[in-house]
Amino acid sequence: MKVSISVTSAHRVDDVRVGARYMIERAAAARDAGLDALYVGDHHTTPAPYYQNTAMIARMLAEWDARTAGALYLLPLWNPVLAAEQIATLACIAEGPFVMQCGIGRGARDFARMGIDIRERPSRFEQALDVMRRLWAGEHVDLDGRWQLKDAYISPLPPEPIEVHIGASVDAAIDRAARLGDAWLGDPSMTFEEAGVRMEKYRDACVRHGVQPKTIPIRRDIFIGADMAEASKVMAPYLERGYRGFDAAALVWGDVDRVAARFAELGEMGFTEIVVRNISADQEQCLATIARLAQVKERLAR
Repeated sequence: MKVSISVTSAHRVDDVRVGARYMIERAAAARDAGLDALYVGDHHTTPAPYYQNTAMIARMLAEWDARTAGALYLLPLWNPVLAAEQIATLACIAEGPFVMQCGIGRGARDFARMGIDIRERPSRFEQALDVMRRLWAGEHVDLDGRWQLKDAYISPLPPEPIEVHIGASVDAAIDRAARLGDAWLGDPSMTFEEAGVRMEKYRDACVRHGVQPKTIPIRRDIFIGADMAEASKVMAPYLERGYRGFDAAALVWGDVDRVAARFAELGEMGFTEIVVRNISADQEQCLATIARLAQVKERLAR
């Protein structure tokens, strides 16, 4: 099983340079811990600092190596030519494979702020993904759809194929992930029970569409303490006030042994990659959690 990281992009800091430094430090810590892939997320028009994906992953690649890297793109919010160009350039910077994680996004206000009708999400997503794949293949593209494109093309092209992981939680979106994606990316808010149910839905959809995914990743928000006492103390306020509106059963926390055991449960369901994100907002706690993931990987390898 692979263990990767999606570095938190939202940071409530007085000095905005500090948040960017935190992300760079976490990328270096993930490298040193031997994690399998490095990702960042995508969000827009936020009240608190949210560091944008293309710029940040480009900088963080300076701390990385030939292992996989990638970024999330909420495709309905992006011009597909611009997104294809940015990702192709990132793939040229990266020493190894580059993955585009993607989804349709949510939140009517977020879409309104970007000038996009949220009701167009599915069609915008599918049209954007089709256009981007054609552009990455070196085609010239015309489109009379959600975007009006005439003889669009890009350069440079990606040095190797861009893998596409599609985030989804509801049935129609899981079917879309099987139909259009190289992999389904499991939602971080799913409980373990829900993850098992949706894994079966994804497998059924793969059979319907005649595909065999090489990997099935899932996002998990985590904290790893030096022992259970520390983990319980740090997690108490997050659990009390409700972490991001998630069901507490979706979170993974504890000492190294407990976290490894929880990851192993996901492996038994069929997930092949766990993409972690730090729960704690404290930088030292985050760096310690990332470092302890090296021990989690050792447990899993046994």
